[in-house]
Amino acid sequence: MTRLTRAVRGLVTALAAVLAVTAASATARANTEPRAPKDFVALRTVDPTIIQEIRYFTPHNFVGRRIDGYQQPICILTRPAAEALHKVQLTLLRKGYTLKVYDCYRPQRAVNHFVRWAKDLDDQAMKGEFYPEVDKTRLFEDGYIAEKSGHSRGSTMDLTIVKLPARPTRPYHPGEPLVPCFAPKNERFPDNSVDMGTGFDCFDTLAHTLDPRIQGEQRANRLLLKNTMEGVGFVNLAEEWWHYTYKPEPYPDTYFDFPVSWKSLINGD
Repeated sequence: MTRLTRAVRGLVTALAAVLAVTAASATARANTEPRAPKDFVALRTVDPTIIQEIRYFTPHNFVGRRIDGYQQPICILTRPAAEALHKVQLTLLRKGYTLKVYDCYRPQRAVNHFVRWAKDLDDQAMKGEFYPEVDKTRLFEDGYIAEKSGHSRGSTMDLTIVKLPARPTRPYHPGEPLVPCFAPKNERFPDNSVDMGTGFDCFDTLAHTLDPRIQGEQRANRLLLKNTMEGVGFVNLAEEWWHYTYKPEPYPDTYFDFPVSWKSLINGD
């Protein structure tokens, strides 16, 4: 065996060892990911008729990229919250509507991603749609971003109403021109939902559920959602027409960090 051959063989052996260690580390990380408690469920297993458009799995959100922890576009909730949402859906279906969820359980790592983004004042790629009139330096002070979220407790969701038959919403294409989230419905990014006066995740006071400037059909749509949700035990966040929490929460003081994926659920494999 020549000296060059021995050197090449040694290099290959060393590289193989490094790859083996890397693969083992990745496997160990995958095996040690936290799992959801047994009373967390995929909403689809409780009510498959509710439309799911999980925005943080896509780049169409105020950050502009998929958010940490969203491994699959599924809605996960505590079972009591999911079953209550099923009751809301039955009521709306009888009226010719369906629910559509934008976000459900949100891992703490996703909230941390939001916080890092909010502190990076140079990253304002999505300002034109989601916070056109809010200075990014005020996101924490104005309450749009926080270090903890009720979503991480598993009984909070962001949602809207869609008139049946539901038409598909076209996908967002990164880099396309942005329109303010409070622009007229026929001007802002298309959504198959009814007109709520603003788009989802609109950082603006017009998104306050009972803002007096929202009148007519838009106000009626917000009240339809609010009254139906409250009728089965949900509580609205006054600053966001889309944000509801089921009460009493099974985990009022626990902020979970398992990924949004089927594997996080006890019966998800």
